Amino acid sequence: MEPSTVVVLADDLTSAADGAVPFRRSGHRALVLFDPPAGRRGAALPPGVTAVDLGTRLVDATAAAARTRAAATAYAGADLLLKTVDSTLRGHVAAELRAALAGSGRRTAVVAPAFPAEGRTTVRGVQYVRGVRVDESEFARDPAHPVRTADLTRLLPECVAVEPDRLELLAGEGVFVCSATTEEELEAVAAAVPRPEEVLWVGSPGLAGALARRHRRTPAGEFPGLPPVRRPLAVVGSAHPASRRQLAALYERSGADGAVAGDPAAAVAALSASAAPLLVLHTPDARGADPAALTRRLAEAAAEAVGKGLADGLVLTGGETAAAVLGALGATGIELHDEPEPGIARGTLHGPTAPRLPVLVKAGGFGDDGTLARLCALLDGGEAR
Repeated sequence: MEPSTVVVLADDLTSAADGAVPFRRSGHRALVLFDPPAGRRGAALPPGVTAVDLGTRLVDATAAAARTRAAATAYAGADLLLKTVDSTLRGHVAAELRAALAGSGRRTAVVAPAFPAEGRTTVRGVQYVRGVRVDESEFARDPAHPVRTADLTRLLPECVAVEPDRLELLAGEGVFVCSATTEEELEAVAAAVPRPEEVLWVGSPGLAGALARRHRRTPAGEFPGLPPVRRPLAVVGSAHPASRRQLAALYERSGADGAVAGDPAAAVAALSASAAPLLVLHTPDARGADPAALTRRLAEAAAEAVGKGLADGLVLTGGETAAAVLGALGATGIELHDEPEPGIARGTLHGPTAPRLPVLVKAGGFGDDGTLARLCALLDGGEAR
């Protein structure tokens, strides 16, 4: 059956976009929404994929489970239901999986968190990033959600671990954790389930891509292009070391001018005085005692800069940062356009009062040192320098 409605439930904005973009690439209209639904069955769904940012990275496990269960209940009627998890197992993975399974009424969960394009693999139920167990990697030192275990069978003791040569097990009921090290193995997982509409799918962009390729829309939909961008604004709020390296490389390579957003008025004044072709707003390297307040100030400064006409396109790094900035601009979602690099979403702001600005959204831990510079060049149609 070709699904007409696909729902992606995500714990932050970048995960929502990452889960939706592969379906957009496969011909489905794709919309990312910021407001979680009420917990009642039968939420209205437009054709295509609807990805919902539940914001559960920002709350404790109990609140995260409650939000996830309510959303899974509301969207239980979707033809295909995907609960995203971070490919490094950050966040409330176990609590949200169990809540989504209960809320959806489904009896089977197929869990496949591998994302081979970014070096995240699952081997015998253990999650790795570029060959290193995630609980021994830099993600174990994540300031908000340090990874405590890489072993999914410890995280989900009720699960059955499934190796690539035992996919026939997926015809049964229960919670199945699937090992995968390649996109082909993820595609085999997606193809092994006889009734995909009856399953809760749990995974990262790797599994989303495999499902999207299996359920390609024919003929593909035609959607409007992006408006041109004269001057991008890059907003970096992620404290992940990869984001800070990308920020340093952006300044080195692009001729950008920027400001630290500790004081929004001062930051906007600094940007207003700049003649640089690319502007940057970022948090300090040291996040301080109240990172949520710092994110709010960053979003306030970004929204004011856009309102003053200082920039007409956005590159946002970090899910919390992206949600805060877009919310400050009055957006209720993003109409997705494409995925210029793995794990990167490009689209336009969606909402009755939001400006129709092009936006690129990237998770904080994704990409190499040159990723941010390339994305800024992509937004204005140039080449990374």
